[in-house]
Amino acid sequence: MLKPHSVWLAREPVDMRQGIDALTRFVAEHLPGPWQQGAAVVFCNRAHSRIKVLQWDKHGVWLCGRRLHRGHFTWPRQGDETWLMTAEQFSWLVRGVDWQQVDGLALPQWET
Repeated sequence: MLKPHSVWLAREPVDMRQGIDALTRFVAEHLPGPWQQGAAVVFCNRAHSRIKVLQWDKHGVWLCGRRLHRGHFTWPRQGDETWLMTAEQFSWLVRGVDWQQVDGLALPQWET
């Protein structure tokens, strides 16, 4: 998977059994603007213990999954259907860190 140039959070939980076609359909119906080339969309389950990342590149689509052994992923609870993240916020999110509370710390200086 390549580093995405834009990362969107799908705020509503999805069924983690869904694959590329169903998740792409969701994105096409709910995400504003041009989302295909180099963009990634992150989905979570209801318990926020699993995420799926759907990413487009010029050759096709990647679908990756991640689950935490303990705890949960921090997820926004109110507002729009999608949320645009920075690359740094995405890095914190996939590590299971509360990315909404971390500000000003360089990611390489933080140890998991």
